[in-house]
Amino acid sequence: MTKRWKQRPPGSTWGDWGEDDQLGRINLLTPEKVLQGVREVEHGISFSLSLPLDYPGGSAMNQRRYPPILRPTEDLQHNQDTFYNVIAKDKIDPTFIDLWSDDMVTLWLQYSTQWDGLAHQGALFDADGDGVAEPVYYNGFRPGVEIVGPQEDAKGDGSGSVAFAKNLGLEHMAAHGVQGRGVLVDVSRLGKDWQPVNLKMLQGFMDEQNVVVEPGDMLVFHTGFCDQIMAWEKNPGPEIQAMFPYLDAEDESLLRWIDESQISALISDNYAVEGWPGPDEEPHTLLPIHHLCLFKLGVPLGELWYTSDLASWLREHGRNRFLLTAPPLRLPGTMGSPLTPVATV
Repeated sequence: MTKRWKQRPPGSTWGDWGEDDQLGRINLLTPEKVLQGVREVEHGISFSLSLPLDYPGGSAMNQRRYPPILRPTEDLQHNQDTFYNVIAKDKIDPTFIDLWSDDMVTLWLQYSTQWDGLAHQGALFDADGDGVAEPVYYNGFRPGVEIVGPQEDAKGDGSGSVAFAKNLGLEHMAAHGVQGRGVLVDVSRLGKDWQPVNLKMLQGFMDEQNVVVEPGDMLVFHTGFCDQIMAWEKNPGPEIQAMFPYLDAEDESLLRWIDESQISALISDNYAVEGWPGPDEEPHTLLPIHHLCLFKLGVPLGELWYTSDLASWLREHGRNRFLLTAPPLRLPGTMGSPLTPVATV
């Protein structure tokens, strides 16, 4: 029994790794799981699984998220040219031969290739056991208490942050290290149509490709979505929100399989791993796979990963397993993070 809750959601992993656990099933990335990933390396070939972080371009995919903005760093008088294309002999000392540049970025953390952390989505649930549902995140962490903001000095250090996850921030996942065995399922032959992939379909592809998923594996779902993202060259079409296959979150058997497989992470090259369920008059979650993975199981979600080159190589060589190295930024207090994952075969 934890200090933050008296009852946990049915089928959840809350408390399984301790009352203060902030990693969820990333705990399954054990030394043995890392070694299993290393043993998949036979050719020493590495694949970047990241889009350029200024893709997909614009804000058509999500109107709250924008491409990165780069600027020169400023001096104390806010002169932006102080450390950008600085010829040292002119600006600092005539005896120096150096040329210097220094820059900064405004970065929307979930704009491009990303991890969704466990504080990205919570739910209303009666964790107190008093018959009243309250808002909580994974393992019972509370908004306004552990996930703070928006409010002035949310971090509490005078740095100016107006939002800060005191618990469940992705820095814990980064510190643990995200490395182990990746397993890829390729459904790209389904084409560009926005269509659900249920468990029966998924298992059909897995059988065809001899895919075996074991506890602690990081499962990668390849659809071809990011091929279209790259082809648009940062000028996406209006269909960006509804194209290519997605995991069918309305298939209860698929949700059970995600749970029972004990995967440590679920990753896709598409926008949100899943699609949007139909309307329901009963209280329900907008994103059932997010609800299951982030809120109940503690399984981080990878979105918009560029998997095409890796998928092609694996297909040509009759393989589906590889060493996957994919830590988020070790930036305290975040619930989403860009990254540049690497697959090694």
